[in-house]
Amino acid sequence: MSTARPSSPNQPDSALRWFLRGATNLFSVPALILSTSFVGFAALAMEAGITQAQAVFMTLVIWALPAKVVLVGAILAGSGLFGAGFAVALSSIRLTPMVVALVPELRTAGGRRWVLYALSHFVAVTSWVIAMAHVREVPRDMRTAWYLGVGGTLTVANAVVVAVVYQIAPHMPAAVSAALFMLTPMYFLTSLWGSARERATHVAMAAGLLLGPFFAWLSPQFSLMLSGLVGGSAAFLWHRTRGRRA
Repeated sequence: MSTARPSSPNQPDSALRWFLRGATNLFSVPALILSTSFVGFAALAMEAGITQAQAVFMTLVIWALPAKVVLVGAILAGSGLFGAGFAVALSSIRLTPMVVALVPELRTAGGRRWVLYALSHFVAVTSWVIAMAHVREVPRDMRTAWYLGVGGTLTVANAVVVAVVYQIAPHMPAAVSAALFMLTPMYFLTSLWGSARERATHVAMAAGLLLGPFFAWLSPQFSLMLSGLVGGSAAFLWHRTRGRRA
């Protein structure tokens, strides 16, 4: 859903207006799928003995859903503070290329760097996909306000979802929570495939999907990292070779 419409001559641009336009993406299909996935996360956090306040705090300060799942897994495994923090940081490295791709689209001449640093906190797959699809429809000097509306609203709304689920989860079947949680990886996969700008991205994703089961059998603890490393390297080499031939 694109909410980035040009202003009329009688209705000059304002940061608040573009913030609200970004916030309306909360009612898009991607945001709805993300919110249903947070229902599953909240149920998982409850099973791990995490309190409502802790789960809401995790949603606000970590934000990316996979990183929170990693943290919950580290807690269940009895990992120490350093080990849990390292696991979360390692899982979040995957967001670095997204930040690198998005920040140049948000940067303005004379803009403050701390604003871009702050907005980088809201970069996760859903907000990134929405932003990359529509950010170029937004006037450059209003993009930071617009993206704050996108990412900030998603973060706060899903923190509310987590808080509400803690109240109703005891009455929800476990199978329903698990099914809702699985919507996120399926959405991530289809969204990233559709938003890819180069064929090499499709090659990397296909290679990762094919290599995943093999590395899960070979080394379950490092299967995700190995699949990404080998699949991504293969796609990069394919892209470079194809470029030379062209």
